[in-house]
Amino acid sequence: MIHPNNIVAMWSLGFATCKMMAEAQAVIGFRVLGMAGIWSVTPNENARMITEKTKALRQSAAAASKATLQGNHPEKVFSRALTPIGNKTSANYKRLSKRGFSKR
Repeated sequence: MIHPNNIVAMWSLGFATCKMMAEAQAVIGFRVLGMAGIWSVTPNENARMITEKTKALRQSAAAASKATLQGNHPEKVFSRALTPIGNKTSANYKRLSKRGFSKR
């Protein structure tokens, strides 16, 4: 039987994952529109999207590894892994959504 606290944690992780995925899709959309000259992005946006992914992935792997080695439950490990990636996608969504259409 699953403990009630684990059910809440699992639902919370599910919602956090869905939020991250929706924000990631929006960020991809903004960046593709930026590449097409439709959305206003900075000149270094293409390089930024590559470098930030590797950093977030390293942070995610390190956090998940640490949580695993500490003997945490799987939902805690997944939460620790999701946090750096979720923070980055959320920040990118907020930053890019404010830029608006290109004035070219």
